[in-house]
This record gives sequence, C-alpha cells and structure tokens, in this order.
Amino acid sequence: MLGPAILAASRSDKMRRIVSAAPVTKPVVNRFIPGETVDQVIPIVEDLTRKGLEVTLDVVGEDITTVEQSHAARDAYLELIERLGALGLGDKAEMSVKLSMFGQALPGGHELALANVRPVVEAAAAIGTTVTLDAEDHTTLDSMFAIHEELRRDFPQTGCVIQAYLFRTEADARRLAAAGSRVRIVKGAYKEPAEVAYQDKAEIDKAYVRIMKILMEGEGYPMIGSHDPRLIAIAQELARAAGRKLDEYEFQMLYGIRGEEHLRLAAEGHRMRVYTAYGTDWYGYFMRRLAEKPANLLFFLRSMITKN
Repeated sequence: MLGPAILAASRSDKMRRIVSAAPVTKPVVNRFIPGETVDQVIPIVEDLTRKGLEVTLDVVGEDITTVEQSHAARDAYLELIERLGALGLGDKAEMSVKLSMFGQALPGGHELALANVRPVVEAAAAIGTTVTLDAEDHTTLDSMFAIHEELRRDFPQTGCVIQAYLFRTEADARRLAAAGSRVRIVKGAYKEPAEVAYQDKAEIDKAYVRIMKILMEGEGYPMIGSHDPRLIAIAQELARAAGRKLDEYEFQMLYGIRGEEHLRLAAEGHRMRVYTAYGTDWYGYFMRRLAEKPANLLFFLRSMITKN
C-alpha cells in the first residue's frame, strides 16, 4: 500500500527537501549509497572484489534538465572507467546507466542520449568491461531498446534491463534472449498505471518466473536481479533444467541489502554482482529502495525514531 505513495514522493521537490533535511537521512542513505565521489567508491569496489564478488556501478542521477548536465553525467562515467582501468578492475566491475541522465527526455533526447552513452560504452570495452542500460518508466523503453540495439552492433556485450511488472516484458524477453545478449530481469521500481503493468505482487512474481524461464531457455546471458530467496531458488532450478553452468548466468543484488547472501552465493560458485550506486543526486534512487521493500522503509523510520 505504501509503495505507490513513496514512488510519488520520489518525484516531489517538497518531499526531497523534507527527507534531505532530516538529521537521520544521511546515515541511512549510506547503507545503500556508500559514497558521493569516485575516491569514496573505489575502495568499496576493491573490498567487494577481494571477497569474490563482482560489481556494477551506477552514478546516481536522473531527470536532468540541460544538455550540459547530460555531458557532465557522461564525463562522470568516463572518469570512473579511467580509474577502474588503472586499477585493473575491468574484469570485475561493469557500469549501469540510466539514459534519462544522458539527456533522453530533452529535445532531441534520443540522439543526445545515444551520443553521450556511446563513448562510455567504448571506454568500458577498452578496459575489458561493459555497460548495462537500466530500464526506467515505460514511456522511455522503446528509445532505450533502440539505443541498446544500435550499441550492440559494435559492442555486442552491451546489456539491458527488463521489468517483470510490465505486460510487454515477456515479448521483450523472447526477442532479447538471443546469442550474445546480456539481460537483467528485475521486478520494477517505478509507479506504472494498471493499463501497462501488474499491480498485484503475486502477479508480478508469477510474471518474473515466466520471464526467467524464457531467459534461461534462451541463448543469452541472464542476470537475475532479486533479493527474494524463493525467486533465487527458482532461478537455480530453471538454470539446472536448462543445462546452464554456474558461469552462464549471474545473480545481482543491491549494495546494502542481504550482504551475507551475496557471500553465500559467491561461495557456492555463482557469479554474484553487487549493484553499487554513488553520487550526490541520491534522492530518487533512495526513495525507490524504500518503495521496493517494506523492511527498507521500516529500517528508515526506526532510525528516525531512535535519533529523535
């Protein structure tokens, strides 16, 4: 019941000011976002990879309003890639990007986003890694998939994200589950209307399983983005049934959530990638983490009560 309200608040300037001003907010945000700069996040990456984990890095930010901001976002990723390359972390750390941050919603946004993301993908390939295009609200997806298709012509390892709660996603999964593709499946974390998305959690979970089956039986590389123990167990069963080896798919979870499970899966031989966000524009990302799971919201509220 609270999820839609929190998602609405994620787009509210008034709520942004209230949440940002709360004394307890920063310590709680640090649970999900371990730094604001490259210098702060690089030691986190080194620590995670020493533990046998892999990483995907997201420079947080979206809904930019100027071309200059889109260029700054591009440059932030290029700086990150340069640092990762210098440390020899290209084989352990990839990037996740939101095309809205690269200007997708501005006039001429499709071409602008493509022009901004291409040098990021090129630089990632040069250090032996890749980029995954994050999914945003349903109105952006045709553009995202078109940019994904364009990038894969030169960089076939470029990944994309699909969201189980959207009605369209099963068809998207069948199209994307081709040789060489990399597809991350998540439940979905945007407020979507009933005309395009399942609203009931049980229906979303059923769709998630159907889509996992499509990906596991396909010829691509599935990336299972979930913290749900039941869905993780089902993913393992589907992988075995499809004859997949442990290095032919991976699990992905957010930094700050179920850290012991990250290590357990890695110890079992699974590829386990930690989605690690950093940057100063953390509000929208943080609010969606609260909306995704009641336990996250309770953690935040308990912290506020304890601090007051």
